[in-house]
Amino acid sequence: MALINEHFQKLSKNYLFADIAKKVNAYKATHPKATVISLGIGDVTQPLAPAVIEAMHKAVDDMATKEGFHGYGPEQGYLWLREAIVKNDFLPRGVRIDPSEVFVNDGAKSDTGNIGELVRWDNSMAVTDPIYPVYIDSNVMNGRAGTINERGEWSNVTYMPCNEENQFIPQIPDHRVDMIYLCYPNNPTGMVITKEELRKWVNFALKNDAIIFYDAAYQAYIQDDSIPHSIYEIKGARKCAIEFHSYSKTAGFTGVRCGYTIVPKDLTAITLDGSERIPLNPLWDRRQCTKFNGTSYISQRAAEAIYTPEGKQQIKETIDYYMGNARLMHETLTRLGMRVYGGVNAPYLWVKTPGNTPSWKFFEEMLYGAQVVCTPGVLRGSTPPYFTLDAGRIGGPKRPGFRIQDSGLKIKFPGYSSTKCKIIQKKAVPLQRKLKQRYHKKIV
Repeated sequence: MALINEHFQKLSKNYLFADIAKKVNAYKATHPKATVISLGIGDVTQPLAPAVIEAMHKAVDDMATKEGFHGYGPEQGYLWLREAIVKNDFLPRGVRIDPSEVFVNDGAKSDTGNIGELVRWDNSMAVTDPIYPVYIDSNVMNGRAGTINERGEWSNVTYMPCNEENQFIPQIPDHRVDMIYLCYPNNPTGMVITKEELRKWVNFALKNDAIIFYDAAYQAYIQDDSIPHSIYEIKGARKCAIEFHSYSKTAGFTGVRCGYTIVPKDLTAITLDGSERIPLNPLWDRRQCTKFNGTSYISQRAAEAIYTPEGKQQIKETIDYYMGNARLMHETLTRLGMRVYGGVNAPYLWVKTPGNTPSWKFFEEMLYGAQVVCTPGVLRGSTPPYFTLDAGRIGGPKRPGFRIQDSGLKIKFPGYSSTKCKIIQKKAVPLQRKLKQRYHKKIV
């Protein structure tokens, strides 16, 4: 008799974005003429860079010839891409990484969810709060998270609040933990960590023989030169950290699927009896060779192209576009009296709901009052009422976009006539009136 993995039954019925999609789809079904603007964390809107497109076309042409055809590739990724990653993402920052420590994947989400297979199921873990839900859910699935209480907190998880009171700097636990999940720039708050604060985490991990799982998926958006792009900029991190990178937000690869993980050869973990330290790099290599057939040749050629001079410039222009939108949203929402965080070194803005409105209720106000989708903060952890806006969801040819102008809150739809825009703009009035009443400020 086959028995299920009962840990799966501990999960909420739907994944975070599935809950949002369900509510949005229900709204669309009952309001078929409505144009819904999505600012929830998710996809991007800008097309792939021309250098990437050119590389993909060439790769497809390679696949059409006997001489250029590529079947199964190396599970770790082609050497030419891993060398490009080392040369461009790490050497300029003085970080020493060997290509054999780079594992190309189909996006950071897969590896952040699977990396827990390297360590025992009963290791304790710590996470920032709010959090990217994959870190928790993947550990619930294997039983590591423990049991859940009435507040939605897991018994084997140490939660490290990131809030206004501590300036979104998580406090290091006062007890030992075995696994630590850090994400900077942070999803969903958009906040960053300084080298000084990150050094504290590395020292804690080294002292307590813990492993840091460091998600650097949004490092390309960092504008401040003093902020670290990689945890390996901190001395000693090679002995205690695994780092994840993604091209999804960096280069718009949400539909292409490519990223990479760094597993240093210096990183080890101890056996249960304490008799031996085992390097994790060969273990992860063994795991990948068993469960992963490698990222496609076409996707890897696309990733390689972003490191060309043309690719770098084109990617920078796209990032500048998103960050320009983030700046406008931050400035305007702040001017309206709302408390806004992030949006400076990341495309995410973490916003306190007006009047402490519960985040799900505010989500519905935004959806039904202005046809705008945000991400409720309650879905990210046990945080007070916040919501997230994603500047990466703004704009795009012939796609609805959300544009905040200096004159106030405006909704724009690229590709639509000005008459159409004015008609749709009227739908935002109910929400604007509510904000006006709460803050006694003029909203254009």
